[in-house]
Amino acid sequence: MGITLREVAVRAGVSPITVSRALNNTGHVSTETRQRVSVAVAELNYVPNAVASSLRSNRTQLLALLLTDVTNPFWTTVARGVEDGAMEAGYGVILCNTDEDQVKEARYLDLLLRRRIDGLVVAPTTESTEVLQHLMRRSVPFVLVDRLVSGVAADSVRGDSRGGAYDLTMHLLQTGHKRIGMISGPPTVSTAEERVMGYLDALREGDIPIDVDLICYGPYREGWGREATLKLLSRQPRPDALFAANNFIALGVLEALSTQCLRVPEDIALVCFDDATRFAVGGPFLTTAAQPAAEMGRVAMRLLLDRLADPGRDLQDIVLPTELVVRASCGCKGSTEYPN
Repeated sequence: MGITLREVAVRAGVSPITVSRALNNTGHVSTETRQRVSVAVAELNYVPNAVASSLRSNRTQLLALLLTDVTNPFWTTVARGVEDGAMEAGYGVILCNTDEDQVKEARYLDLLLRRRIDGLVVAPTTESTEVLQHLMRRSVPFVLVDRLVSGVAADSVRGDSRGGAYDLTMHLLQTGHKRIGMISGPPTVSTAEERVMGYLDALREGDIPIDVDLICYGPYREGWGREATLKLLSRQPRPDALFAANNFIALGVLEALSTQCLRVPEDIALVCFDDATRFAVGGPFLTTAAQPAAEMGRVAMRLLLDRLADPGRDLQDIVLPTELVVRASCGCKGSTEYPN
């Protein structure tokens, strides 16, 4: 049988309630008394009963993070930011990968609710409305990261998809490209729609006629990047530049261009949303709209912790700026060198 709270109290020369207050940071406990309790805990190797503690406080100190694809470096960096923020606040994080599958997302949420998590950060799948409304009915705090869902009112943090897409498209126009193919994500995902909107904003500003045949919607996957690239290359006249809506799509674009013996940027320019330097061989070369992924994760966790501390506060929607990173793939003068 393990050491009890009462035994710690006897060793420290205080009451059991004082030990409880010192360990849980509740009520007033002097610095001297807190130090005596800490010494007693160390000497007796006391381990608090987490189950009993969670029953008393109605908190488990467990949070969850639901991501769509943990193999994507963007999401792993977001996860690191979430985890760092949680650990600093004394919480553990359960990581779940949904693969853009609503059934898998719903199963994970059912499991997490049975584990009595205190709250979660979620990058919703393409059809999350029903699942997230279930969380709202259960009064489970959650924060949306990267994506919004129509009809779901929640705290959120995301990158400026529209602004970043505008910057990329305008950069291509300024470097002489006029026929730009847009390979976007699913039309039911807010980031995909916002990136198309930014692309269209730039074309309108540049007085470029909009050709809907140059806009392709599909999953945020390499396979879609390959398929859409081959489709766009069949258009006449052929695009002189391609815009990949995320880094995985960009990989598929590069693979498809290679099969057609087309070089980037000599034969066709390429830009993408989200930095892809971790995929680079020989050096990064893709011009990108880079999102502050780690900061996005940290902000999401801060929003969740604030919601746990004050359930009635106003909702927040935080939009973080993107950074235009110009490299060789856009083909503009002065960007032919691979940067370090």
